[in-house]
Amino acid sequence: MQAPLFARYGVDERQFWAEVNALPDYYRKRGLEHISQESQYLDHLITYAQDGIFHDLNNAVLRELGREIRFYDGLPDFLGQLRARLAEHPGARQHEIKLEHYVVSTGLRQMILGSAVAGYLDGVWACEFVEEVAPARFDREAEPGGMPAGVIKQVGYSIDNTTKTRAVFEINKGTNVNPGIDVNSAMALEDRRVPFQNMLYVADGPSDVPVFSVVRNQGGRTYGVFKPGDEAELRQVKRLLSDARIDAFGEADYRPGSTTAMWIGQAVIEMADRITADRAQILESTVGKAPRHLV
Repeated sequence: MQAPLFARYGVDERQFWAEVNALPDYYRKRGLEHISQESQYLDHLITYAQDGIFHDLNNAVLRELGREIRFYDGLPDFLGQLRARLAEHPGARQHEIKLEHYVVSTGLRQMILGSAVAGYLDGVWACEFVEEVAPARFDREAEPGGMPAGVIKQVGYSIDNTTKTRAVFEINKGTNVNPGIDVNSAMALEDRRVPFQNMLYVADGPSDVPVFSVVRNQGGRTYGVFKPGDEAELRQVKRLLSDARIDAFGEADYRPGSTTAMWIGQAVIEMADRITADRAQILESTVGKAPRHLV
C-alpha cells in the first residue's frame, strides 16, 4: 500500500522498512523496553514528515496517493460481482439478505478511502493521522491557536492484531451503524447485528491470526490468500491451515473462475442458504399452521 508514498518522495522503500525494523533495538539501547512494534512505522512516517523528507504529507495527499494502489487481479470488480450473485439468490430477495464489505487493515485509512476499492466498502478500520493538533487547554479558550494544519503530526488511530479483533466485534455488535452501542457492553448473541457465523474473513498475514480464530471459532468462514508465485507466502498460509486458523486458502486472484473467487462466492451462497433455512424455520414455529376442517 505504501509504495506510491515512497515513490512520490523518492524514498528507498527497503531502506525505510529496514529502519522501522531496527527501531526496537534503537530504543532499547536508550532504556525503553516496551515499544509498540505494530505502530512504529506510523511514528516513523511522521518523523519523515517532520524532518522534511515527506515535506507536504497530509491526509489529502494520502487520499490522492490511494488512487495509485494496485490491487490483485479481479479487484475491486469482484466485490460488486459478489453482491450481484447474492441478489439473484431467491432466499436473499425474500428475506432481504445483504452483503457488506469491510476492510480491517494495519495500513493507512486515507489511502484506502482514495483507492479504487472505496466505492464498494461499507466501512474501513485502518490507521489515521492528525494534522491539526489540539493545543493544551483548548477547551478553556475561546479561540485556541494550536499547531497549524499541514503535515501529519500525530497518530490518531492505529490498528494492530489486537485492535483488528475489536473492529470485528464492532461490526458484530453494530457499533459502526449505531454509535450509541459500546463495543464492550454485554449483548445477547441473538441481538447482534452481524452474527459471527455470517462473517467471511479473508486475509494473508500473522496479524490476522486472532481474528481468524474468533471468526472461525464462532462459526464463520476464514480464507487465507497468498501472492501468486510467492512460495514464502504459500508456506505461511499452509501453516495457518495446519493450525486450524483458516478453512481453506488460495492465490490472491479474484478473477471469475479462479479458485479464490469460486470458494468465496460459494461460501456466500451457502451462508445465504443457511440464513434462509433458519428464518423459514423460525417463521414456521412462530406462526403455526392454519386450522383445518376435520374429516
